[in-house]
Amino acid sequence: MKYLLALIALITFNAFAEPVNINTADAETIANSLNGIGIKKAQAIIEHRTKEGDFKSVEDLAKVKGIGEKTVEKNKADIILTSSPKK
Repeated sequence: MKYLLALIALITFNAFAEPVNINTADAETIANSLNGIGIKKAQAIIEHRTKEGDFKSVEDLAKVKGIGEKTVEKNKADIILTSSPKK
């Protein structure tokens, strides 16, 4: 029962997570804001960003090892690339 409650809390938390700027956020913020992205993948995002420069499109996130197109697609609405979201 406690595992079920923890799962519900995790799902609820992610459902109301704020959009995240993957070009400026730290690993913990990215991991807390995107579904299917834990701390290791969030660190990989930062390493990729440091090595290759800022992400130019949301789809570029799929270039990070361990992150596929399905993960990008389900998080598309929560990913920001600039300091002010497009309206």
